[in-house]
Amino acid sequence: MSASLTLVAVMAVLYAVGIYVMLERSLTRVLIGFLLVGNATNLLIFIMSGPDGTSPILTGTRADEDMVDPLPQVLMLTAIVINFGLTAFLLALIYRSWWLARLGEEGDTVPDEHRGDTEASTEATFDAVDVDEEAIQDVLDASDEHADDRGHAVAVPSDGEGEDR
Repeated sequence: MSASLTLVAVMAVLYAVGIYVMLERSLTRVLIGFLLVGNATNLLIFIMSGPDGTSPILTGTRADEDMVDPLPQVLMLTAIVINFGLTAFLLALIYRSWWLARLGEEGDTVPDEHRGDTEASTEATFDAVDVDEEAIQDVLDASDEHADDRGHAVAVPSDGEGEDR
């Protein structure tokens, strides 16, 4: 393939516009400029890849002398993947900066919801859990004591204090 003047002009315009847009302060414009420069780089690799020819998969035939060099194709695929990864990273940065701008002067600080809590109120909260665990363990122990010889639990009425009648 000979370098088409149209492709060279499109590549030059993409580079120029991409670099111009990347010089803005807005992260969204930096992302758009980055995408334009990435596409211009892919066009550059495509233009410089050499003349048209047959697929590089065919071997052992007379068409081997007209075979296209596969290296530029691999470089273009690699450039596309790198461009995609950096685009995702820039989108994450844009989202994070937008989120922090929405919070205002608070920034990234999270208020402490439990600042007024004392150790006594915290212990009182977890006392109910401890009482529940003890009651469950008592029920399990009682059911183990009253199991029949086949391993099945036998219901034994109790008087409320945990002792059998």
